[in-house]
Amino acid sequence: MRSGAIILALLLAAVLAAPWLLPAPDSMDLAIRFDPPSLEHPLGTDDLGRDIGARLAQGGLVSLSVAAITALMAALIGTLIGLLAGYHGGRADALLMRLTDGVMALPLLPLLIVLAAADPAKLGMPPGMTGSEAFAVLRPALIIACVAWTGVARLVRAAALSVRSRDYVRAAEALGASPGRIMLRHILPNVASPIVVATTLSVGNIILIESALSFLGLGIRPPLASWGNMLTGAMDVVWSAPLLAFWPGAAIFATVLGFNLLGDGLQRALDPKRLSG
Repeated sequence: MRSGAIILALLLAAVLAAPWLLPAPDSMDLAIRFDPPSLEHPLGTDDLGRDIGARLAQGGLVSLSVAAITALMAALIGTLIGLLAGYHGGRADALLMRLTDGVMALPLLPLLIVLAAADPAKLGMPPGMTGSEAFAVLRPALIIACVAWTGVARLVRAAALSVRSRDYVRAAEALGASPGRIMLRHILPNVASPIVVATTLSVGNIILIESALSFLGLGIRPPLASWGNMLTGAMDVVWSAPLLAFWPGAAIFATVLGFNLLGDGLQRALDPKRLSG
């Protein structure tokens, strides 16, 4: 857990500090294309003379924002479906779990490509909204969240099935508490641990999915930087300027590793058997 927290803290510090210490990420100067690392440009410059460190910082902020928003939305959807299935049981449980199984059975990458390729303007969204940076970040988050909730739903359902048979839940039902109150006040707090762990572990996977979509040109699109589209831009010059691909690739690797280590640490820390022992 300490290793994951340290890596995560270093990444967040870099993302927050770099914009104050480096040039603007969109500042171009063709006279300094492919410059090696220097005091003025610590990580060098890209094919348009932009500072790689500044682009990396902006890409980190965008990629982490997409991952955080997606993980929260997926956790909310999965928690709602898992609570309803676990508490009510019977037909509701069977229907919701078959829905979950159906989503899990879909081919992930082709489905995401189809959803990402849809033109928002043709769906009736105003051009002013679809051209904003906020929409550019929110769009891939919504797309990935549509399929990222299934793991949380199954975990919450399993935990809710265990909790609903306990005495305090039966007592609340006997006193006339509504199902909604029982789920929010008595079941949800007791299934929070697996939700936190699953959400933390999912962040690394979401970053990989977002990077893959951006690499294919279907996620975050230039001029806004993300680690995925930075890799796309480096494809044609990977042999002549390998640092253009190395830095975003290393950032993705370190971030995914950090979140996975953090999730593993939280899983051990919140393990009921460990706490009771």
